[in-house]
Amino acid sequence: MTRELFGTDGVRGEANSYPMTAELALRLGAAAGRYFRRDSSRGHRVVIGKDTRLSGYMLENALTAGLTSTGMNVLLLGPVPTPAVGYLTRSMRADLGIMISASHNPAKDNGIKFFGPDGFKLSDEAEAEIEAIVAGEIRLAQPQNIGRAKRIDDGLGRYVEYAKTTFPARDRLSGLKVVVDCANGAAYKAAPEVLWELGCEVISVGVSPNGLNINDKCGSTHAATAAEAVVAHGADLGIALDGDADRVMILDETGRVADGDQIMALFARRWAEKGVLRGGALVATVMSNLGLERFLTGRGIGLERTKVGDRYVVERMREGGFNLGGEQSGHIVMTDYATTGDGLMAGLQFLAAMAETGRRASELVQQFETVPQLLKNVRYRAGQAPLEAENVRKVIAAAEAEIAGKGRILIRKSGTEPLIRVMAECEDEGLLRATVEGIVGAVEAETA
Repeated sequence: MTRELFGTDGVRGEANSYPMTAELALRLGAAAGRYFRRDSSRGHRVVIGKDTRLSGYMLENALTAGLTSTGMNVLLLGPVPTPAVGYLTRSMRADLGIMISASHNPAKDNGIKFFGPDGFKLSDEAEAEIEAIVAGEIRLAQPQNIGRAKRIDDGLGRYVEYAKTTFPARDRLSGLKVVVDCANGAAYKAAPEVLWELGCEVISVGVSPNGLNINDKCGSTHAATAAEAVVAHGADLGIALDGDADRVMILDETGRVADGDQIMALFARRWAEKGVLRGGALVATVMSNLGLERFLTGRGIGLERTKVGDRYVVERMREGGFNLGGEQSGHIVMTDYATTGDGLMAGLQFLAAMAETGRRASELVQQFETVPQLLKNVRYRAGQAPLEAENVRKVIAAAEAEIAGKGRILIRKSGTEPLIRVMAECEDEGLLRATVEGIVGAVEAETA
């Protein structure tokens, strides 16, 4: 089955424009309800969480209407991190979990992500089936079978308590000063509370959401804000989350940033040394730096690469029995604790490494030397297909021939935005720049 609505992380777009309209959300909710009601032995329950975007109210109400129209009972969590929805879907024995969020995107965007009863994101096949139901005639429930909606007031508290259990009980964080930047997003209550309850002195940044300031010059995509706070307050560590808290960047006491590759390298090394790295390998995407691969190989740890998207990382982890994976962008997936990327739990694991080793953050954030990597994005309009243009193909082929044996090129369409992403790695930085700029120039010429 084909998928047009769904990208690499659910359905996403600009609010009040297709597909992020109330009308489509209502229909998508009804289709998801009908899909999950095929098994009549279940209790027909769905949990819905959201981040702090203004459009979340509209989409939450529309989804609720669609779901209840097909007989689903809806449990509304309010603003919670994306991983909390995965956890609570399973904990509350729901058929379905939904997170309303566009993650790291600006406030004008929004998205709808689906989780199955096991707490994991739906497969491509399941999303395609739901999309097919959206396109057809949706069978509604009889009047007496219409679902109910209920607000769950303690959903966030349940997640907070669970998150604390992922930090080693024997370790203490008293005396550590931690900056946490919540991006004015879904973790603005949960993250500071968890850190404070574990004993940290917490400096909170990005905890004043107004519906329009999510990810605005803060959070994991703008780590400079957290870095400034770390230096200004003399903090031991900075934890910068994105709008739905499934991504993280770690900052040491000098404000230096560790991306997902460096965090995964630290965790993989430590877990391998402890004998708890299942499968003897880390799962990452094609975007992860070549330096990470060399670091792991030198320690006898394998690297499994997947397509971009944490859902594909998780799928490979489940197929191969691996328990650690993620993305350079900061999704850190630890299936011993969570069913999806969890920025807060990753931050807690980094703090555990500091507590157990007695080392400062600056001694842990730089696990390997990165191979120079350059990524540039080119925006395109609906209906355009620049990568299919003959001239673009020629330029790419010539660039691949030039860089062969010295580095690598990766070119792909974003699954969440209308962007062509052009990435290359090469230790010859002059060749690296020339390669990326040449391809970007050819693509821009086709999108002008």
